[in-house]
Amino acid sequence: MNIKNFLFATNTGTTGQVGLAIFRIFVGLVMAFVHGLGKFPISEQLIQGVASIGFPMPVMFAHAAALSELVGGVLLALGLLTRPAAIFMAFTMFVAGTFVHAADPFNVKELAFLYMFVCIFFACYGGGRFSLDNKMGSKV
Repeated sequence: MNIKNFLFATNTGTTGQVGLAIFRIFVGLVMAFVHGLGKFPISEQLIQGVASIGFPMPVMFAHAAALSELVGGVLLALGLLTRPAAIFMAFTMFVAGTFVHAADPFNVKELAFLYMFVCIFFACYGGGRFSLDNKMGSKV
């Protein structure tokens, strides 16, 4: 492979697919172990935060948010059920950026929105060639 093909490879080529896999694995692991794992066990502060933004059944939605980040991140990293996991995480990040950090300056909520758009990308694109979804022949 020459340098031009490496630098300008499309996402359908092997280089693009390797890059996509590295990106998916990194984002999934960071989401799971930096953001999701820290929410377990579910704290009263998280439950109160969910209640304060108006969600009904705040205990259930606090668990859903934490599981979305932890389990969704692991699934994203594995490329297993990539699209559904990404949709749940995108929704969680939308809520975080729009409601949880509503009063914060943009540089605080920017990370939630960045994760949201990365998850939207994976919800649209899927896990790629080097994912468990692809190995199992799944289009989900």
